[in-house]
Amino acid sequence: MREPVELRRQRILAVVESRGAVKVSALADELAVSVVTVRRDVEELARAGRLRRGHGVARPVRDPAGPPAVPAPRGVDPAGDGGAVALVVPERHSYLYETLHGARTVLEEAGIRIALYLAPQSADAERPLVERALADGARGLLIAPRWRSVRSEELDYGWLADTGVPTVLMERRPRPGSTLHALDSVCSDHWYGTHLAVEHLVSLGHRRIVLAARDDSPTARTVRAAFAEIAAAHPGVDDWTVVLSSPDAVPGPGPSGAGPVPGAPSGSRDHVPDLDLAELLRERGATAAVLHGDVDALMLVQRLAGSGVQVPRDCSVVAYDDVVAALGSTPLTAVAPPRAEIGRAAAELLLHRLSGATGALGPVRRTQVLPELKVRGSAQAITPVTPATN
Repeated sequence: MREPVELRRQRILAVVESRGAVKVSALADELAVSVVTVRRDVEELARAGRLRRGHGVARPVRDPAGPPAVPAPRGVDPAGDGGAVALVVPERHSYLYETLHGARTVLEEAGIRIALYLAPQSADAERPLVERALADGARGLLIAPRWRSVRSEELDYGWLADTGVPTVLMERRPRPGSTLHALDSVCSDHWYGTHLAVEHLVSLGHRRIVLAARDDSPTARTVRAAFAEIAAAHPGVDDWTVVLSSPDAVPGPGPSGAGPVPGAPSGSRDHVPDLDLAELLRERGATAAVLHGDVDALMLVQRLAGSGVQVPRDCSVVAYDDVVAALGSTPLTAVAPPRAEIGRAAAELLLHRLSGATGALGPVRRTQVLPELKVRGSAQAITPVTPATN
């Protein structure tokens, strides 16, 4: 028999008044009704002044009595709703913007106010933004530093390890053994993504493969190192090389700049300022290429066409990132890191740290999420050459 509406609403009030802010989705699960039904009930109760409504959250008219479960984070008024969660991402970075939107969905559903900070491309841009967020009372931090070079990454380790509020790195994995090793992080498994690209090409019969990749981000450096390791050890790969995908794909000159990939064969042309991929393919006898990232991949495919090399007829291509790979005149098969899911998982981890629930102060979590391969036809099997007969 269906539960009377007023009784269901009394149950909602009882849960909210006893626990404080409660997600609408959690109420729906607990009451065994649809989210739409609970949302309608919450709207009516809020209209009647019996509770308060937020973004996907129901709150009591008055906060529950009693002390908070955990000490209020630095800069947060314990008597109020608390400060915002600060999200810090690089400006003009479409890849990480999808991660940002994934985090935003979770935080807004939990009724958490968001303060977005966009870091310019200058060196050490994130630190002053984080300091400003903390001064404004941020209760937690989600951050994806640009880290164009290994040196800039390591310079951030000290202050990021000492923010004083729960902090989660998004799509970043600090150097093992560093001061940030023991910081919560959620990251794509880019080694696995690179493995998917190589295995796909090898399964189509390609044995000579080029990686044209950037070298100005943690993702780029991981993809380059993973490709070198995987290709060198793979029995199906006869020859491989790593080159820069774009002349501006390096962090800059000096010891923090690009360098040769460990284990790369002696023909690697990492420092060629303007890559002629068609010539390199002919020189190496390569029939396939992995290209990082998407924009560079589309540009390189256009250049190949201008040099008379057609994709996939003459060269099979797998792109890495899958932000715009599907939009080319030849839609590119691509490795797709789970960008939005990274943001969602990072936000959920941060909410767990902020909740005061059992285990909220427990061990550090380093979560890896596996990319997928989106097959679109820019890679095809090598057609065996049939010997001519008289």
